[in-house]
Amino acid sequence: MNMLSYNEPNIKMEGSTMFNPSSALRSEEGWQTAGTTGSLQNLKRFNNQDFSHLRALCLSQGRLFEDDTFPAHISSIGASLLPEDQLQQIEWRRPTELRRNPCLIMDGVSRFDIIQGQIGDCWMLAALGSLTMQKRFLENVLPKDQGFQSDYAGIFHFRFWQFGDWMDVVIDDRLPFLNGSYLSVHPRTSNEFWPSLLEKAYAKLRGSYQNLHGGYISDALVDFTGGVQLQFSLKKPPPDLEEILKAAGKSQCMMGCSTSGQLRNRELRNGIVQGHAYTVTGAVKIRYKNGWEHIIRIWNPWGHGEWKGPWSDNSPEWNYVEPQIKEDLCINKDDGEFWMSCEDFCEQFSWLCICNSTPTFLDFGDQRGMTWSVDRHIDLWSNSLSTGRSNSSLAGAVSKNPKYFFEVTSNAPQSYNVVISLMQKHAEGMQDAQTSRIGFSITKENSKVLKQDFSLTRDVTNYFTLSPGTYAVIPATTARQDFEFVLRIFLKNECYNENSDSQISPMLPTVVPRQNQDSSYKTIFLRYAKQGSAIDASQLRQLLNEVLLQDEMASLGGKFSFDSCRGILALMDTNSNGRLTLQEFGSLWQKLNKYMDIFRREDKNNSGFLDIYELKSAIQTAGLAINEQVLHLVSLRFGDVTRRIGFSDFMCCMLRLETMTCAFQNLANGGPQLFMTAMEWLTLVMYI
Repeated sequence: MNMLSYNEPNIKMEGSTMFNPSSALRSEEGWQTAGTTGSLQNLKRFNNQDFSHLRALCLSQGRLFEDDTFPAHISSIGASLLPEDQLQQIEWRRPTELRRNPCLIMDGVSRFDIIQGQIGDCWMLAALGSLTMQKRFLENVLPKDQGFQSDYAGIFHFRFWQFGDWMDVVIDDRLPFLNGSYLSVHPRTSNEFWPSLLEKAYAKLRGSYQNLHGGYISDALVDFTGGVQLQFSLKKPPPDLEEILKAAGKSQCMMGCSTSGQLRNRELRNGIVQGHAYTVTGAVKIRYKNGWEHIIRIWNPWGHGEWKGPWSDNSPEWNYVEPQIKEDLCINKDDGEFWMSCEDFCEQFSWLCICNSTPTFLDFGDQRGMTWSVDRHIDLWSNSLSTGRSNSSLAGAVSKNPKYFFEVTSNAPQSYNVVISLMQKHAEGMQDAQTSRIGFSITKENSKVLKQDFSLTRDVTNYFTLSPGTYAVIPATTARQDFEFVLRIFLKNECYNENSDSQISPMLPTVVPRQNQDSSYKTIFLRYAKQGSAIDASQLRQLLNEVLLQDEMASLGGKFSFDSCRGILALMDTNSNGRLTLQEFGSLWQKLNKYMDIFRREDKNNSGFLDIYELKSAIQTAGLAINEQVLHLVSLRFGDVTRRIGFSDFMCCMLRLETMTCAFQNLANGGPQLFMTAMEWLTLVMYI
């Protein structure tokens, strides 16, 4: 059963115990450790629960895990999801109690493993169906280090992206049943349990199963990928919708769609369900009769119930396509998946949502030599900076709210080259509290408001075609309270690497070329110089920590300190005035990018540190000479207790080595008065 309410521009999908404790292990405070950076390499631990430690403790004591933070209790279901008498009848059962030989996954993960239960979470399951088709995203959400065959202890974990961080969510495997049937999603194969367990983890993340009973497919797509989503109205579709769909399919985006309708779950005569979310699983252009037809494949999370019109399983249209194409595309099976024409798709559905790491679905036409970069900001709205109660006070927002500068360099005609995504953060357990209208405006150099976009949703995202120049984004809200937001600015730039992979996620900077992340040092300089003409050590520290250390690998070694930034500034400050001009910063930025690339190449295990041997190789790769004595001094001065050097210290070290090597060469060229070797000089300056 599934319920839905319609709320443009997003479609919010809505739905609809006996407490049976077992002799299971409860969460132990001693095994809970704090999260770290929130990257996929260093996940934040939801509720501070460490999966590996908890499982090891369970195994050592020969007991099954019981999660006190999301117990087998009505509180985890939600008091309003079902009538009181039904809530009292809920039973919690482990897969090992249901089947003799349960499996987490059987014969791979597929959308056809999923059949929606009584909870109205079609919005989440439609996104989950799309997730099963994209292995690179699926592997992030569904870890492989768990199962029922070995090291089974009744504990599982899943990963979701939340407000800029990847969270590791631990659960026990007790599942809710009502009258002998799954309350939540149930698998098509009786002894395969990944859908039910993943859904439970997502329910825990959002506070309860009740909080899955209604939601936005756009939210789930972002939570499963950490990417950027865009919604397209099918009642007023963009003229290039077919091109967008084609580009989305080519770049392996995740896609979903939804229908409107006040009568929730009403199935029309043509087979389409009103107020329901679906997965878009394919889009192709095929020869039909004497022309071409653009058709779209769609899957229903119910696991049954299909379109009965043109291009459905038994429609006569398939008789007019090539036999091989019909055999490849048309599968006559009641599995909830069907084809329909693009025209019928726009007529029957209300919204299309597309999500990927970068907005590759906007890359169509002649887009060769272009790639996307991303600039991310996490900040706090202050009560004094809100826009007021209506959009009419936007002028106040322009003057009061923080500005984030970006520079458009590409000038491809009729090409979408900017995507801006603004997300508001809710307190934990308050996922339904989407009552604040948020949005942003875009201004150019003259502060004239060019674009503005406001909505009553968690995520406001839009795409633009902007001419070259420097712009500012001003996030704003109508809420009169303090809360956090995440702003991401995606820019299309000329590609520095002809072999770069457009599918690579900017949210995983460990594999993204640095120069593709921040294409304009001028934009960065202007943002942190507060529109002044120079930046000081404090501003430089903020810049380096927020921009360079946005790379999770680089952030592992610690942040840039104020003293280290004063040292960097002194090395690059040719005017000796304690500040960096734009030209001086440009020289520094070039060096930082060079050393970032060297650090990444030498850090072969992605630990975020270089050992002494990797450091020696890095210094030699940079073209600098070094002997064992200087190497020893460098590791002592810039390394930790184990003589490993993190990224921020590596930057300080390399800038100092390079500058002092150049200084020695300049002195040596001045005459015979320098009575020491280059290594003796470096030994001296490393002591200082």
